[in-house]
Amino acid sequence: MVLAPDGQIVKDLMPRIENKEEVQAYIDETLKKNDMDRTELNKTKSGCELKGVTCINPVNGKEVRMFIGDFVLANYGTGAVMAVPSHDQRDFEYAIAHNIDMIQVIDGRDVSKCAFEKYDYLGKGCKLINSEEFTGMIVEDAKEAITQKLEKMGVAKRTVNYHFREWIFARQRYWGEPVPVWYDEDGNIHVLDDSELPLVLPELEDYKGKNGKAPLENATEWKIYEKDGVKGKRETSTMPGSAGSSWYYFRYIDPNNDKEFANYELLKHWLPVDLYIGGPEHAVGHLMYSRIWNRFLYNEGLSPVKEPFKKLVHQGMILGENGIKMGKRFPEFVINPSDIVRDYGADTLRLYEMFMGPLEVSKPWSSSGVEGARKYINKVYNYFTNPENITKETDERLTKVYNQTVKKVTSDFESLGFNTAIAQMMIFMNETVKGTCPMEYAEGFIKMFSCICPHVGEEIWQIIGHDNTIAYEKWPLYDEAALNEDTIEIGVQVNGKVKGVVELLKQEDKDSALAKAKAVDGVAKAIEGKTIVKEIYVPSKIVNIVVK
Repeated sequence: MVLAPDGQIVKDLMPRIENKEEVQAYIDETLKKNDMDRTELNKTKSGCELKGVTCINPVNGKEVRMFIGDFVLANYGTGAVMAVPSHDQRDFEYAIAHNIDMIQVIDGRDVSKCAFEKYDYLGKGCKLINSEEFTGMIVEDAKEAITQKLEKMGVAKRTVNYHFREWIFARQRYWGEPVPVWYDEDGNIHVLDDSELPLVLPELEDYKGKNGKAPLENATEWKIYEKDGVKGKRETSTMPGSAGSSWYYFRYIDPNNDKEFANYELLKHWLPVDLYIGGPEHAVGHLMYSRIWNRFLYNEGLSPVKEPFKKLVHQGMILGENGIKMGKRFPEFVINPSDIVRDYGADTLRLYEMFMGPLEVSKPWSSSGVEGARKYINKVYNYFTNPENITKETDERLTKVYNQTVKKVTSDFESLGFNTAIAQMMIFMNETVKGTCPMEYAEGFIKMFSCICPHVGEEIWQIIGHDNTIAYEKWPLYDEAALNEDTIEIGVQVNGKVKGVVELLKQEDKDSALAKAKAVDGVAKAIEGKTIVKEIYVPSKIVNIVVK
């Protein structure tokens, strides 16, 4: 059982907990994180056992170890999660990390030692095992039977959880779409006619509100409204920023249309949006608003699609150098992007942020990392702007690494793996600076490089002899034949985490591959003194060792 560290249950249990200091330290660390860090972006399996207390499984009366873990939220559900490590990936990894026993309760593949593959038992007709009187029942029937038993025992009740917050639409500020309604003298609300739209913000001398009132309260003439002899007052609150940004993607498709919302045929051609990228805190709320907005427009016959976006990617946050979210609490760790652009240039900022780590993971800022990014850009610039380094002849020395680079960067860009694409470009430069570079390879590299560093890339492109912009050049292609090689480097994982890299033959046999993998320093240290419970090897793809 895993409880929310900041929940009431833990507070009530604290007098009985034996390791109070350890538990309190974990709670304090959890309070520094936001909900998104603790759930969607949580890549760790951190937790702390509550020693001295256990809970009872009401179905069989057995004691269950109790932990706190930051992925459990106090404000969602009961603030407690009963784990099933044999049948859930996160619970499995958590159990491995904390040495928790695992009991398989659904028949099928033996998953008590492996949660790295999809489970056979997820299909219909699978039955329970090791489940007291429910053993042998089909999963769906067992769920209902267990629920009924718990209800009869008086220890549980059915409920539906809605994790949704109301959208407070009004803002007491000037900038924002004015709300197109007015109030008569009796307080009744009226909507403006279409002929009175768009409602334009008035120009003000004072854009600040006073005494808690909206700035538009200062627009004395504008806020007075009269229609058909009925006097009234306009709404002086404005819409929030998410209002216009919840439907702008429609208008982008047909921005100059003054006859209709947007041309329906154009919307049918372009929608839904292929890729939506946003920070986690912004995207969760904004994504929901956009979907609500789109569904309304769909119901009104204005949107041709039920859902506005095909794919969502959450970009991670840039944390302070102390590893904590930048904000008012630690102003000394706040990084101003404008300062980085001023001191190092915009390309350095772009390169460093893309190289920090996977796009979707939150990462701490590093001043030394910025310095390293700047040095790399200088290295690229100084090399390719020196005419002596560029040749018209082919160079077999760079053939393989160039084609590897084009292939990997192309693939990584498609999957938004910018950090690994940059790493491959660095590998190419390390080889290139050892001698001269054919013009074909130089041009191909600069095309890829310019996607990350457009200003420097464009300048190099001009210096090496081009008058046109690099932006519309054809993407470089790679030669598959130049990539053929007998060996391949594979990351070796221990309990799902990469601990080293091993070079293997493409079709190396399992025994030989595992022997070489275990000899890698990082792997050897990770498995030393531990029991190996499973070894997974897929030629040319994966080496994974599960230890306990």
